[in-house]
Amino acid sequence: MKTIAFFNNKGGVGKTTLVYHVAWTFADLGFNVLIADFDPQANLSSMFLDEDRLAELWPDGAHPDTVLGAVTPILRGVGDVAEPHIEEIVDSIGLLVGDLGLSRFEDKLSQNWPRCLDRQEDAFRVLSAFYRMLHTAVATRHADIVLIDVGPNLGAINRAALLSAEHVVVPLAPDLFSLQGLQNLGPTLRDWRQGWKERMDKAPDDLTLPSGAMIPAGYIVLQHNIRLNRPVLAYAKWMKRIPGEYQRSVLGHQSIRQTNLDNDPNCLAQLKHYRSLMPMAMEARKPIFHLKPADGALGAHSSAAQQCGKDFRKLTKAIADKCGIKLP
Repeated sequence: MKTIAFFNNKGGVGKTTLVYHVAWTFADLGFNVLIADFDPQANLSSMFLDEDRLAELWPDGAHPDTVLGAVTPILRGVGDVAEPHIEEIVDSIGLLVGDLGLSRFEDKLSQNWPRCLDRQEDAFRVLSAFYRMLHTAVATRHADIVLIDVGPNLGAINRAALLSAEHVVVPLAPDLFSLQGLQNLGPTLRDWRQGWKERMDKAPDDLTLPSGAMIPAGYIVLQHNIRLNRPVLAYAKWMKRIPGEYQRSVLGHQSIRQTNLDNDPNCLAQLKHYRSLMPMAMEARKPIFHLKPADGALGAHSSAAQQCGKDFRKLTKAIADKCGIKLP
């Protein structure tokens, strides 16, 4: 399997919308996709599932069919990761459903990070809970690709989730906040990677553990305004700084190669904001590029939906190339 996390500690950059559409694009290309919603806000799950189904999955009391349910035995100290429930979206897409209660797992993960240095097996079981949940779900579903969605922070839940990822894609907006986010994100990923490497030397031999590779696959610039196919001036000044900041902060390069977004090999795509189409897609419970005239995609909306499909196919192929995924 290939595990790809989408991560930026700056919120509001369209990350969840991006994961949703990339998942559908991989499925349209013939892949069996597993999606893990490890964001305690569970926004991705709410894109895939209507409120009635979410109400069934989030009843009063225990939530056995969410990611929280899978880690509840560990959280309670009465067992290991439970068999995860996989919500069938379509034949080629399965979802590990998010849960607002997952935030309760944060303290448990934080407490056990240092305990791994003391060779405590139960600490490794806690830290690898997400990975082993994914490992079981992939085997059950025979998934080809795992896409991981996480919240916009640098907390212990995200550290455990990203340890499960071979590759990390960084969604960005062309603004000062995203540049600041890169300056936080890059060093943090390196710290987590090095910290896990030190702990792996002390891990039990018989436990299935993630490599903690977290290899940067590139970045995506989202939601910039376009006029005559060019970003407006207010955004352009920040876009010029993204390639160098990514090289410096995320890749850790001392020598920065001067380039722009159009020529930067680390830039996977520049996606415009499909403004009026997104609410239409949410109402129809499908990706923008699956919208039909019956959904309200008429005239210019129909053309924009088709262009969205082309944009996401190009992006998904770029992600596949960076992550070593062979396309059919």
